[in-house]
Amino acid sequence: MSLLPTPYEFEKQYEDDEELATELPDRPITSLRDLQYLYGRLYTLATAGGGEYASYLTPEKSTDLFDEPESLAVLRVDLSGDEPRLDPEQPVQFRTYTRDLVEPVAHSWFNAARGFDHSITHRTGKGKDPEKIAEYLTERLTAWAADDVIQETVTDHEDGWIVEALAELGEQEDIDDRIQGAVEERLEGSTTALTTVAVKLEPDGEYRLPGACGSDVFNVAMRARKRSKLVSKGEATNSAGQATDLVTGSRGRTVGTAEDPLNYFLGKQLEKFPGFDPNEAWRTHPISEDVAVTLMNASTFVDACSYYTLESNVYYLPYFFGRITPEEARELYRMLHDVVVEDDLTPVEKVYKAYNRDEIHEELATRMRFYVAAVLKHQMKRFDVFGDTLDCTLFHPVGLASAHDAVTNSWVFDADATLPHSDVRPAMPTHENWEMLVADEEYLLGSITNGWYFRTTFAEPDDDQTASADDFRIQALVAALSGDPIPASTVLEEYVERLLDDEGEGFPTFRVATQYAQLCALAEAGLLDGEDESLTKATTYTDQSMTHTTDTRARADGGSDREKREAKLELFLEETPALSSENPERRGGFLLGVLVGQVTGYQQVSEGRSTTLVDQYPIKAITDTKVKRLTSDVIDKDVIYSRDKGLPSTMYGEVVDRIVETLPKVDADGGWSIDTSELRYYYALGVAYGMNNWTTSDEPTEDNEATESAEATDD
Repeated sequence: MSLLPTPYEFEKQYEDDEELATELPDRPITSLRDLQYLYGRLYTLATAGGGEYASYLTPEKSTDLFDEPESLAVLRVDLSGDEPRLDPEQPVQFRTYTRDLVEPVAHSWFNAARGFDHSITHRTGKGKDPEKIAEYLTERLTAWAADDVIQETVTDHEDGWIVEALAELGEQEDIDDRIQGAVEERLEGSTTALTTVAVKLEPDGEYRLPGACGSDVFNVAMRARKRSKLVSKGEATNSAGQATDLVTGSRGRTVGTAEDPLNYFLGKQLEKFPGFDPNEAWRTHPISEDVAVTLMNASTFVDACSYYTLESNVYYLPYFFGRITPEEARELYRMLHDVVVEDDLTPVEKVYKAYNRDEIHEELATRMRFYVAAVLKHQMKRFDVFGDTLDCTLFHPVGLASAHDAVTNSWVFDADATLPHSDVRPAMPTHENWEMLVADEEYLLGSITNGWYFRTTFAEPDDDQTASADDFRIQALVAALSGDPIPASTVLEEYVERLLDDEGEGFPTFRVATQYAQLCALAEAGLLDGEDESLTKATTYTDQSMTHTTDTRARADGGSDREKREAKLELFLEETPALSSENPERRGGFLLGVLVGQVTGYQQVSEGRSTTLVDQYPIKAITDTKVKRLTSDVIDKDVIYSRDKGLPSTMYGEVVDRIVETLPKVDADGGWSIDTSELRYYYALGVAYGMNNWTTSDEPTEDNEATESAEATDD
């Protein structure tokens, strides 16, 4: 059960703008620490309210005990007389822990493996028997009240005698036996409980729990103990000093070993800071004790705004640009609350859905920013923070999803597009089982944010179970979320490596098509970087209708099929900057792939061959030194098949003619110079294009063959 109030309840509780403004940071968010502090403040306000000690309490740690019988074990101590004593009639009381008791119990949890809880209230492990429950209750006196830090703290407090009296009671010789007897008298079996004390301070008074006894001495002691844990961890024994708090700007005592919801600045990151002295951590990362605790309280919201993908934790933390207003604080709380209570979508998807509701929210979205980071866990408590960036907007992943959606709905991919002839295929193949080829924007946004968008197109590392900062899929994911471009050349290397892994099971036509849709979308979204502008420039497949026609080469091979194919090829080359005539190497590789794909299709359909030209020239076989041999072989095959069919000219002449025109330009320009991965990728793209470049008349029916023969005769 979550203690977080609903957004409506939060808004009602903090409806006064002036009052809420005093609880918020007094300057804009300029760092991750500022953002964590804001999250921590909102969380504390929601669960424990305002006040001096609220951020030190952990009211949500035991919500699972709500309304459970015997979930609160109370040691009743009478301090109204000359000597502290257990209540003579009912020294131990078992109650049902309820939501109303959260504030009186005043629990401040601490990792049980490292000692008792910070507060006098302590949570037991699961299913403890009476003997163990009695031991926990006794330790409220002998361990907590007698703790050196606590004793030193209460010495100067006007009500410090209360804690000192508890410690004195704990020194009585048979106190443990009396407590155990009292527990066994009232508890049968086992229970999981909060163990605490209730004190009676006046002879005719009532027994009151720590947070409701009329004094803040228990909270003061709790705070002191919690603060003592902020200065020692690992090799650090006292990492504290006078400095300026990097969040509030106030000068005072700062600490260096506070916990971090994102695992930044951990004690075991010594390798990141050679010569680092953990005791001096407060100098490199100075935060005051109150701020450190508030940052720790951000963990609920921070954890909710993260998800696990590609063997790393990706954080996507929303905030508003500039100094946050009370209205924006309520809106941010609503957003974070929704992310916490709903677990079916990533934070990006949830925010996207929220900010597509109406114009008011669209206006707020313009001020919205996100902190994005990927954190890789290498070993136990060893982390690498990767892709850390603060100024992201919702528009980056949405823009990429929209661009991808647009390209798959263009004439290049869409089988329903209006093409010049009803029997002409789109440039790229699609299949309903390949969701990124037929997806909608919302699905794509989800696949981008959960990592699938790059997992399905990029190379898979040798060890897919171990996180690595060299995993380019993570870099691409962070880029997609942050809007920082990635090198186009590296993207092509990743594509080719993935294709080579797939190629053993036949030519990966749909993988190539999926990668190409993604490549177009990355370019359209401005996420590709590189010196060659034509490689990073967006394509112009803007229309669903392919209305382009050509009359320059019509029917040269004796059939109308060529005219249909030529119109499509000419438009594809025209609207693809990377394949312009100014890029003969890339264009030449693509055209060779087209012809290989066309001839392969002919061999499969008309020749019934199981081993085809693409098997002879797979992607991995393509290098600049083998291009001439490939060119000769594929044209020879085309000529032979043309003669076998009795055609007056060469099949697929629109491709052959362009190959003959293009490749000599490469030699004229000084030979092949593009990277092998680039050459292989555009060759693969050409093969996918060519294998999909058939018309219904290509099917080996008797009627089609007769028609084609007649057309050839007419020409």
